[in-house]
Amino acid sequence: MNPATRALARTLGHLGWWRFSPERFQPFNHTVPDRYPWLFSFARETLGDGSGRRLLSFGCSTGDEVFALRRYFPAASIKGIDIHPGAIAECRRRAQGLLDLDFATASSPASEPSGWYDAIFCLAVLCNGRLTTSGAQQSDPILTFAMFERMIEEFRRCLKPGGLLCLLTTNFRFGDTQAAAEFDVALTVDEGMLAPDVLFDRNGRLMKGVRYTEVAFVKHGGGHGDSGRSCRDRMIGQQPQAVPAARPTAPGDLDETVDGLCDPEKQ
Repeated sequence: MNPATRALARTLGHLGWWRFSPERFQPFNHTVPDRYPWLFSFARETLGDGSGRRLLSFGCSTGDEVFALRRYFPAASIKGIDIHPGAIAECRRRAQGLLDLDFATASSPASEPSGWYDAIFCLAVLCNGRLTTSGAQQSDPILTFAMFERMIEEFRRCLKPGGLLCLLTTNFRFGDTQAAAEFDVALTVDEGMLAPDVLFDRNGRLMKGVRYTEVAFVKHGGGHGDSGRSCRDRMIGQQPQAVPAARPTAPGDLDETVDGLCDPEKQ
């Protein structure tokens, strides 16, 4: 590699290739511990725990979701994927000495095995908070339905028959995808529990005032449907707290904060 090419590669590395990836959805890395206890409890009651259980946290940021899932699934193998290499470096630092936790830098689950996971959690990831805060009437070019559907297809491929797909705070509806025909709805929540993030149709047009309350889905071919349905009724009756919006609560919640926290160059 000649000096000019090396310098360009170094510059792009410092800027962060992930910021320019066409598969990047959410620009904000805001996360908190045990952010969705009602959803994690539902997943545990639906699937049960055990050393044979495999879970994927997609868009895991600095690992709060993975470490929360470990408390609900103490025996399961859990993997976290995030597009941000600095976030994954922080996950690995936090996971030192812990068993059956794995982390990878990736923009999609394309490298994951087919039919591998019992549950996939994708929470406040397939969305862009700026579409809500800017009052956008069209999702593209920031996000397109085709991008969303490609990711959903990867989730479908990676899930076992009977596997649980948890999707929360997205800018498109899972029910509009082709993959939805292979799933049953397992959990529906009250509108008051949803974040304020807006929805767009398959053509990227704003669906003003529309709310999508289906948040968990069971892939056909397994035996979790009945337990998921009964658990859904109990969860609605408990009226858990509202879901946080997929946007920063303060300027420091932008991805630049994660860069400063866990940039591999600064470790």
